[in-house]
Amino acid sequence: MRFTSQLTIAWCIFTAPLGTIARVPPRDNSTRCHKTSVAILGAGVAGITAAQALSNASVSDFLIIERNDYIGGRVAHTNFGKKPDGTSYVVELGANWIQGLGAPGAPQNPIWTLVEKYGINNTYSDYDSIKLYDESGEANYSTLFDAWDDANQDIAEHAGYTLENNLQDVSARTALNLAGWKPKKDMHAQAIEWWSWDWESALSPDENSLVFGVTNYNATFNQFGEDNNFAWDQRGFNRYIIGEADEFLEEHDPRLFLGTIVKKISYSPSGIVVYLDDGGCVEAQHAISTFSVGVLQNDVVEFDPPLPRWKREAIEQFGMATYTKIFFQFNETFWDRDTQYFLYADNITRGYYPVWQSLSAPGFLEESNIIFVTVIGDQSYRVERQSNEKTKAEAMEVLGKMFPDKHIPDPIAFMYPRWSTEEWAYGSYSSWPVGMTLEKHQNLRANVNRLWFAGEATSAEYYGFMHASWFTGRDVGIRVAGQLGKGPCAGNASTSCGSMVEYSELHGTTPPWQYNVANGWPVSSFVTTGIEDE
Repeated sequence: MRFTSQLTIAWCIFTAPLGTIARVPPRDNSTRCHKTSVAILGAGVAGITAAQALSNASVSDFLIIERNDYIGGRVAHTNFGKKPDGTSYVVELGANWIQGLGAPGAPQNPIWTLVEKYGINNTYSDYDSIKLYDESGEANYSTLFDAWDDANQDIAEHAGYTLENNLQDVSARTALNLAGWKPKKDMHAQAIEWWSWDWESALSPDENSLVFGVTNYNATFNQFGEDNNFAWDQRGFNRYIIGEADEFLEEHDPRLFLGTIVKKISYSPSGIVVYLDDGGCVEAQHAISTFSVGVLQNDVVEFDPPLPRWKREAIEQFGMATYTKIFFQFNETFWDRDTQYFLYADNITRGYYPVWQSLSAPGFLEESNIIFVTVIGDQSYRVERQSNEKTKAEAMEVLGKMFPDKHIPDPIAFMYPRWSTEEWAYGSYSSWPVGMTLEKHQNLRANVNRLWFAGEATSAEYYGFMHASWFTGRDVGIRVAGQLGKGPCAGNASTSCGSMVEYSELHGTTPPWQYNVANGWPVSSFVTTGIEDE
């Protein structure tokens, strides 16, 4: 990270080696074509979990190719600000929460299991620890939470009825309107809606599917538990991903290509060739792509032949949202030190620097004097394309409105990522748009010959969540191992093994009987809709 004067004006990923997995030494013969059984494209949660599944099935002949020089993908962190001892804090640029922490009799979220395994420091996100503000300072519009809860219950029932009766999906906005929640004339209500919907999905209710917006939330929180914890470990949240990689990769393992860019993928029924930007290539029997939807949509990698239309249509229709955290460090904590969240309702623009989160709150980085604000969607695209100085000035003006009786000093550090412009991401995580059926999502998930796809976007139930990457990486790793005659899928013809179903002809809705494992839907409908089984 670079500093000009005392202000951080650029962002970078913290790349110092952690654990034993470090950057692979440069290859002298860059034009060499490496041969392997499986090429894994990406070393994020999905890629590392896929490699682990292969390793557990006694498949050791694989290569992991990663554009960045660290393991973790969008689970990325950086150094920021200064501690009293002169060293820097570590803050998370991407994934930050463990969501769905368990409940009596419930299965455990695999990410929570790994967080406990590696002792990742984290603290309960107390969403009742919140103060409300508008352009006049602290304000009281908390009664709107009750109105939102009533509308939210109504749309959940609407979503469940729609799914189970094979009816046409609508936008979450349509359902909210029908439930009597119409916040367009009330900026306080719009702030409550942003806090309750946008902040989770990174898109507005206007852009989200009702059915899959509700089921996505319920599949995690009805199944695993309602609580969220915020990770602030100073080793970085990706410590658990590196720890898992340590279990099957050795130090300087030649199977790990970090800092290596994939330019082209040639695929056929007989195998895969991955072409690298250094002139080299990888020949493989199978390849597992964990590229984000944003990468696939922006033609960062060439496919030869072009992916079939059914695949491209699914890729282009799915949503890729941007979620931008903007960090400030001050020389003092001028906000309430005991409060975790501060919600601002701008009087003109919805979602304008709305949710501020204190890292000085008890249980976090208490002496840091760090606070960050989150923007999403159009506001993310706007701030990520303007100068740091302009963004800082806008956000400081908002702080001035929130705390009119406080003297707000200039920040001593300031920084934010630009996810929507990063060529290896083009966004933060996926979101389900209106009009995308489960069948069409299955086309996003399905393999094309020996080219397989994993990552958070390919999970119908958990898309957008980190555990989606884990589940899909494991699933595809086991399937590919089976193709090589290894592991539980070897010789197994069940729908959870072998090639995935694809749909060359799509229907306008998805009948209830298609919500099954073959279409990436292993959890029962009562969990995802909230409707009691008959």
